[in-house]
Amino acid sequence: MNDDMALVREFAASQSEQAFETLVSRHVNLVYSAALRQARDADLAQEITQAVFIILARKAGSLSPKTVLSGWLYRAAQFAANDALKIQRRRQHREQEAFMEGVLQNEPDAAWEQLSPLLDEAMARLRDKDRDAIVLRFFENKSLQEVGAALGLEERAAQKRVARGLEKLRDFFAKRGVDSTATGIAEKISANSIQVAPLALAKTISTVAITKGAAAGGSTLALVKGALKIMAWTKAKTAVVAAVVVILAAGTTTPIVVHVVHQREAAASLFTSKTELTDADNASYQQQTGTTPAQVAQGFFGALAQENWTEAGKYCPAGASIEGLKYIYGGMEVISLGKPFKARISIAALVEMQPNLRSQLKGMGNQKDFQGPQVFIPYEIRLKDGTVKKWQLSIRCDNPEKKWYYDGGM
Repeated sequence: MNDDMALVREFAASQSEQAFETLVSRHVNLVYSAALRQARDADLAQEITQAVFIILARKAGSLSPKTVLSGWLYRAAQFAANDALKIQRRRQHREQEAFMEGVLQNEPDAAWEQLSPLLDEAMARLRDKDRDAIVLRFFENKSLQEVGAALGLEERAAQKRVARGLEKLRDFFAKRGVDSTATGIAEKISANSIQVAPLALAKTISTVAITKGAAAGGSTLALVKGALKIMAWTKAKTAVVAAVVVILAAGTTTPIVVHVVHQREAAASLFTSKTELTDADNASYQQQTGTTPAQVAQGFFGALAQENWTEAGKYCPAGASIEGLKYIYGGMEVISLGKPFKARISIAALVEMQPNLRSQLKGMGNQKDFQGPQVFIPYEIRLKDGTVKKWQLSIRCDNPEKKWYYDGGM
């Protein structure tokens, strides 16, 4: 387990077939099992599994050395399976329940039959670090010491992270009528979550994936393309760019482009102050753009609620994908919208989140913060599955066309 990323780097550097085959043999059962639970079709699960390892081959050179590969592969399998099921719905497919009765060697107990259809959705809602801990501990049955080593944690901290993940899973299942303890959930996942992949699948995957999909079939490549799009959108949504701010360094005319990251964990420290919009501010926006920030938020959320993707796309920057919005926010319900505000952004917090900006921001002297161009609208919404989310929508109109567009916070 500890040298997974060493093998990834070896493959990225030299295209080593032996390194890649070792990675496939270690993790094919994990990926195949995640795919099989969601697809309920052995042929489709094999295709999804192959797509995931093609994605690994393509992205091997860009993965961080700190990546927990099993967690990364599990998440990639979820993305690929989601895309595969969308494709599958457009054509007839076998009866899922009839297939599952034939494919499972041992009939699972009643508790696992309740948990299994919900497990991957529940796992998708965990934070990456919690999900990695659960995958390592119960899908791969690693010891807490091994989990800690993989996550860079002491054993006690790893135990706390695993316990936190289990509690979140328990809450998710409880809301859907599955009554089980955290210990019971852990036992069922450990005993039932991994199915043995067909013997020939690993060899087939290695042969096709090493070429990064050059020999793969059209349907497999479609899964690769769809999953990569969802992965890219998710990465951008959760941890990368939510805004671009152009600042003039003190005493110079050189523009500094700053990517402001909107992460839940960083939100409190990112803003040094907030100022609610006044009537004069709203009148100014109305004159410039033809609408107010509150109206923009209502229109954007209304389009998501009605699953009107043509209308929702009008609020996104040119070329931006709305696939992630469709998957997570389609059919949502607005509970409440707060008063729009502008905010000053802490330079110290920004540098802490994005150390690469340190040299660019040196020219700002003793300046502690700067005024962001975004308008933020607090919201509380209920997703289609009943989950309630509270956050703040970020929108902006600092472009030549004076057009409002979605800028993060979802």
